[in-house]
Amino acid sequence: MVAAYYVYILASRRHGTLYAGVTNDLIRRIYEHREKRTPSFTARYGVTRLVYFEVFGDPISAITREKQIKKWKREYKTNLIERDNPDWADLYDSLC
Repeated sequence: MVAAYYVYILASRRHGTLYAGVTNDLIRRIYEHREKRTPSFTARYGVTRLVYFEVFGDPISAITREKQIKKWKREYKTNLIERDNPDWADLYDSLC
């Protein structure tokens, strides 16, 4: 089995608050965000909609990409999301 690492972007709503993260278990991590399992930024601001993700084969590449996205201006992040998900649909249900 090949390991997978994910960079993801969550949103509170279309053009709402954004959060970028990295994980090796996307379904579990998004579930934790949605259920507000820990007191965090995403829980405080209701950032639970999975609007974008990328898959990587190694953790270094995923972490590097996450850091790159976090440094971007909001406009770049919005363009990235809307390139593949113009309606800002919640992609979580398509994973389960």
